[in-house]
Amino acid sequence: MIGLERGTVELVPYQAEWKPLYEKEVAHLKAVAGERLLDFEHIGSTAIEGVPAKPIIDILAVVEDLKDVRGFVRVLEENGYEYRPDDDVHGRLFFAKGPRTNRTHYLSLTEWESDFYHEKIAFREYLREHPEVAEQYASVKRALAQKYPKTRDKYTAEKSDFIQDVLDRAMSE
Repeated sequence: MIGLERGTVELVPYQAEWKPLYEKEVAHLKAVAGERLLDFEHIGSTAIEGVPAKPIIDILAVVEDLKDVRGFVRVLEENGYEYRPDDDVHGRLFFAKGPRTNRTHYLSLTEWESDFYHEKIAFREYLREHPEVAEQYASVKRALAQKYPKTRDKYTAEKSDFIQDVLDRAMSE
């Protein structure tokens, strides 16, 4: 089962069903996007076996040029995605699927050459290759989820130092 109310934090243990749910949504996106979406990556904690996660499937989709996909926003909105402008994150367009009471998917559009793309993949791969660090991350997430179940902004902000430390290590390898 996937889905979580916007702004809340609830972690569930890793679920094997997350990968097929990711694959099903990618197939749907390919059907509605045609050749506009060049590649896909499963990112976020639902993509890291053994790490608890908010039950929201996080998808990274690669586009040729972000400036050229602004017109594609309407197509995504017609297929259940809400465009969520996020000026704080350079190099992506962000969408959430599902009503605000039950978000099921996040979709980030980015370019292959972007820092956003490289950082998301490096972080995921580092945690997959270093299970001891993934367990540390899981512990941080559990503690913060317990502390901030109704305040996702604080949950996200307080885990950012840990994420940056891991990202620094991942990008230097």
